[in-house]
Amino acid sequence: MFGAISRRFQLKFKDRAAAGNILAEILKDRLNKGKLEECIVVLGVPRGGVVTADVVARKLSSSNDAVDFDIIVPRKLTDPDNKEQAIGAVMEDGTTYLDEELISMLQITPDYIEKEKAEQVQEIRRRNALYSINATTTINHYEHLKDKIAILVDDGAATGATLIAAARWLKRKHTPKYLIIAVPVAPKDTLKLLKQEADAVEVVTSPSSIFRSVEQFYQDFRQVPDDKVMEILRNRNMLV
Repeated sequence: MFGAISRRFQLKFKDRAAAGNILAEILKDRLNKGKLEECIVVLGVPRGGVVTADVVARKLSSSNDAVDFDIIVPRKLTDPDNKEQAIGAVMEDGTTYLDEELISMLQITPDYIEKEKAEQVQEIRRRNALYSINATTTINHYEHLKDKIAILVDDGAATGATLIAAARWLKRKHTPKYLIIAVPVAPKDTLKLLKQEADAVEVVTSPSSIFRSVEQFYQDFRQVPDDKVMEILRNRNMLV
């Protein structure tokens, strides 16, 4: 239904929370049809994806008591001449996804990539420390995912780089029973890439053309600060 609507005009979400509400309904259908009734962990990508993931987890909790919430922190690696363009992504332990074709086309050097990886790993560590320092429950520990359904949520995917890195890390390190990537919007080429990384991918809208950025699909896409992520964690009794 949402796909048919979005083909007729450009769907715009009111904000990340509104997008999360629609995404949650799509996920409910997926889980019901697949009879996927096991324990679920919803993993939000900071910062904006945590807002969307929080709504998804709360909506899914209304029909399934066994829904947990956590965060996962990948970081994109950027083009040296265009910091908005991702050439890949990295996780804290060095797990990396690289868009080799783009890197070759832009003639980006290995030295730059290593320097960029080191800087982004430092940022991941900063965020993990910030979100965990006052934790009352375990944050960023996924030891029991092998028995659960993991739903990896962001507020959108332009290149999909951070979601690919996160998905590969989850599968390699923690082997969830079933992995779903869920985003409100992703272009069709990115959607194809994401489908190679998970058992299922759910998206509200996947435009085939005129995709410039995730932001164009939101009325309100203001930057989410660390304080907002911590507020969400605090409201979930994960922080003091």
